Amino acid sequence: MLSIQYGHMPEAIFDTATYFRNVYQESWLDDSFAQRMIKSVDKSEVLGDRLIRSRALGLIPPTDLSGGVKTLLLIHNMPDKVFNASTCGDNCAYWILRMASKRDITINLRHIMDFGRGRFTVRVLNTGEIVHSMSELVPIAGEHLRDGFQGRDWCEGA
Repeated sequence: MLSIQYGHMPEAIFDTATYFRNVYQESWLDDSFAQRMIKSVDKSEVLGDRLIRSRALGLIPPTDLSGGVKTLLLIHNMPDKVFNASTCGDNCAYWILRMASKRDITINLRHIMDFGRGRFTVRVLNTGEIVHSMSELVPIAGEHLRDGFQGRDWCEGA
């Protein structure tokens, strides 16, 4: 199941790009699921453990993947950690739900991610509520995002 904490979450890894750069392992790109995520989100093809062909950027190393794909790879390979998935665009939502259908995943969000029109199961950690649609999720997320930033700086810790 997917669990989401909206707003401030001290234990979440916020700077996923820096974290990725320091923990990434070449073997992560051998995984066909990871290759499908990269192809879907970044429109890029894995050529080897150190080389990716990006439609937009040409030949790049894994560290030059988008912030969304880096975060997805971290979630996929380190499911015991909590990552701030706000670097992920809505095109990552499908993959987050796919991963959560196979094992429990917790993410932190500081925006409302669009999980689509279909049904899904998400536990909102702020309230403990379980929701199954965007129409159920949006009011809860909006309330906690609005409340969560009063008196807080968006770049807290920067």
